[in-house]
Amino acid sequence: MIKRELGIFLIVGSLTVLVDFGAYRSLVWLGLAGVNMAKAIGFLAGTIFAYYANRFWTFGHKPHAPGSMWRFAVLYGTTLGANVLVNSLALELFAKATAAIQLAFLFATGVSAALNFLGMKLFVFKRRAASGFI
Repeated sequence: MIKRELGIFLIVGSLTVLVDFGAYRSLVWLGLAGVNMAKAIGFLAGTIFAYYANRFWTFGHKPHAPGSMWRFAVLYGTTLGANVLVNSLALELFAKATAAIQLAFLFATGVSAALNFLGMKLFVFKRRAASGFI
């Protein structure tokens, strides 16, 4: 089961990046928003897509799971912080490498993706007991 979830999670993650990028580029290209606002809207669109795609497809939660949206927001806020921190540390570690920015980006993205998967599986979309407690 975890292999299936991980595979779907990686597909959803790739699609999330495409949603983010597509919204960002479209808003800028159409002149509907400046670069910063378009990036924020793109990120938000990708985040909303990620929530629903992971909820329905990756973890199979058809009915709404009470509290899952706030848990998702807490998780994404936390992993955003982890991503920025790991990127910063990796930039220091790889400072002399010719591709320091690319290496730091990949390392930070990998760490935050792993944390997001575990957080969604164990915290956001965890199967809850039928008692009604979250």
